[in-house]
Amino acid sequence: MADEELRAELERLRSENSALKKGAATGITMKVSEKGGLSVYGMGRFPITLYKEQWLKLMDMSDAMRAFIAENDSVLKTKG
Repeated sequence: MADEELRAELERLRSENSALKKGAATGITMKVSEKGGLSVYGMGRFPITLYKEQWLKLMDMSDAMRAFIAENDSVLKTKG
């Protein structure tokens, strides 16, 4: 590899490393899976992968989910 190519590759890797560190700081990251789904990492041992319309359906239910959690707070467990 030429000197310029090595420097460009080093800079690309530094940028990628910096982006990964930022994602690790927030704890939750996202990426598009091989099959085109949205995978969310950092919620548990395995990623949560759903297709776009499934995520949108869940997000539309957020108020109902919050109400359900509040109503069942005494029987729901927390992790940790």
